[in-house]
Amino acid sequence: MTGSKYKLVIVGLPEAAVKESQERVRSALLNTQFIFPQQWITINLAPADLPKEGGRFDLAIALGILAASRQIPADSLWQYEFIGELALNGELRTVRGVLPMALEARNARRQLIVPFENAPEASLVSGVSILPVKHLSDICAHLQNITPITPYCTNDRPDPATTITHIADLSEVRGQHLAKRAIEVTAAGGHNLLMLGPP
Repeated sequence: MTGSKYKLVIVGLPEAAVKESQERVRSALLNTQFIFPQQWITINLAPADLPKEGGRFDLAIALGILAASRQIPADSLWQYEFIGELALNGELRTVRGVLPMALEARNARRQLIVPFENAPEASLVSGVSILPVKHLSDICAHLQNITPITPYCTNDRPDPATTITHIADLSEVRGQHLAKRAIEVTAAGGHNLLMLGPP
C-alpha cells in the first residue's frame, strides 16, 4: 500500500479472511456512495489472544468506520449487534456462527442485524429481535431513521410438514440388523447414540 492515501490495519490475531476484509469494506463503502476516510485507520478485534477467522466481522468494521467518520450516527449503534460478510458492492453474504451470536445478543438485550438468509437460523433463539438485511445501505437507512427494517417473524419460516415430501424409515435399510436394533432400543429409551465406521 505504498503511496496510498489511506491505511487500514486490523490487529487482534486476524486470519487471512479477516485481513482481506479491509478491501471488501473499502469497496462496499465506496459502492454504497459513502466516503472512505483518507487517513490511518486501526481496527482492534479484542481480545487480542483469540484468533479471528471468517468474514463475519465485515459489517461491524464498515459500520464502525462510518460512525467514526460521522457518516452515520454513532449513538444508534449501541442497541444492536452486527454480523455479516460484505460483498464488494455492499450486499450482505451469509456467515457461520449466527446461532451463538443470537444467544449473546439476547443476553446483552440488543437487537441482532444479520444477512437476510441467516434470519431463520437466528430466529431459533427466542427473546431476541432479528433484523434481516440484504445490503449495507439498508442498515444505514435504518440507523439514520430513514427506512426502518422490519423484524423477522418466525411465522415466515416454512412448515416442515409441508416441505418434507418423504421421511426415511428403518424398514428401507437393508441388512444392518444389529445397527437397526440398537437405534430402536436407543429411540425407545430416549438415550443418546453415536455410530462410527462405514455405513
